Amino acid sequence: MKEQYIIDENGQRVSVVLEIGAYQKLLEELEELESIRAYDQAKSKDDETIPFEQAVKDCLLG
Repeated sequence: MKEQYIIDENGQRVSVVLEIGAYQKLLEELEELESIRAYDQAKSKDDETIPFEQAVKDCLLG
């Protein structure tokens, strides 16, 4: 990944410029990480589980 920095008058980095492909890849990886975290959080809860077929049936019947 090739990045460029924008600096302020004090020489401090304040922003970064990425190639669009690198930026899109970061967004995709962030989305995947968020999905993994949501899965892990849901998996760690002590909620009652129901069979998939029952969940579908419940959704169809309202």
